[in-house]
Amino acid sequence: MEHLETIQSRLRPELAAMNEIIHKTLATDNALMNEVVTAYLKTKGKQIRPLMVLLSAKMFGPDCVSDKVLYAAAALEMLHNASLIHDDVVDETELRRGEPTINSLWGNHLAVLVGDYFVSNALAAGIHTGHVSIIRALSDLGKELSLGEIDQICNVRHHDFKESSYMTMIRKKTASLFRNCVRMGAEAVGADPEYFAPMVEYAETLGLCFQIKDDIFDYFSDPVIGKPTGNDLREGKVTLPLLHALEVASESESGEMKSLLLQPSLDNGEIRRLIEFAKSNGGIDYAFSTMRRMQEEASRLLGQYPDSEWKRSFSDIFDFIIARNK
Repeated sequence: MEHLETIQSRLRPELAAMNEIIHKTLATDNALMNEVVTAYLKTKGKQIRPLMVLLSAKMFGPDCVSDKVLYAAAALEMLHNASLIHDDVVDETELRRGEPTINSLWGNHLAVLVGDYFVSNALAAGIHTGHVSIIRALSDLGKELSLGEIDQICNVRHHDFKESSYMTMIRKKTASLFRNCVRMGAEAVGADPEYFAPMVEYAETLGLCFQIKDDIFDYFSDPVIGKPTGNDLREGKVTLPLLHALEVASESESGEMKSLLLQPSLDNGEIRRLIEFAKSNGGIDYAFSTMRRMQEEASRLLGQYPDSEWKRSFSDIFDFIIARNK
C-alpha cells in the first residue's frame, strides 16, 4: 500500500497549481478579508477531496490535467472549507488543524461572512470549468451538506437511535463530498457518466467510512488526534459504536443508557459510562467490521476498471482512510 504522501507527491504539480487558483480566486482589495483568508490558507490539511478530483480526471481522461480539472478541484476544496468554517461557528470550535479557528480569532459574525465568501468563489471557480454539470454538482453538494447537518440536528432532537438514520445522515453530510469529487473530475475530462457511475458509488462508500472512522476517534483520548473524548456525546450526537451497543445490549442496560442520552446535558462521568458501554458491547469492533465490509463491496466496484497507477491510488486511499489516526 502506498502512503498518502506518495500519492500527494505524484500529483504535487497539480495540487500546487490548484492551490494557486484558490489563492488568486479568493484575493480581494479588502485588507481584512485578505488577512483572514491568507492566515486560514496557511494550513491546508491533507486535501484528500481535491486529490480525488485529480485522480478521477487522471483515471478517466488523458494524462495531462487541464485547467478545467484544476478549477473543478479548487471549487470543491473552497466549498468544503466553507462548510468547515461554518461548522466551527456552529460547534464553537477553537482549533482546527492545530490552529485557532476564524471564529475564535475574529468572532462568529466575520467567520460566517468568510464562509459565505468561500461559497461564492467556489461557484465562480466552477463557472471557469465551462461545464454546467460541474456547477450543478456544486449546487447539489451545497444542498446535501446543509441537509445532512439538518438531519443530524433532527436525530439529536428526536433521539433517533436507528443505525439507518445515522447512515442516511452521514451519506449527505460527508459521503456527498467524496462522491462529487469523482463526479466532477470525470465530468471535467468529458468522461461518459455511465462509465464512471461505479466509481462515484465507490467514492460515496469511501466517504461513509471516512465519517465512521472520524466518529470512532471520539471514543478514545489521543493527543495526536486532538479531538476531545466524548465531544460528540456532549453535543448529543450518537454515532455508530454507541448505536450498535444500544441495539445488542440487554434491554435493561440499553434502557439505562438511553435514559442518560435523553438528558439535556451530560457530565464527564456520564460520558465515560456511555463510552465504556459502547466499547464493552462491541461498538468499536462493529464499526471497524462495517468499514471493512464496505471496503470489500467498494473493491468490487473498483474492480470493473482496468489496472492503472491511478486506480491503485484510489484503492490505497481507502486503506489510508480506515488506518488513519487523525
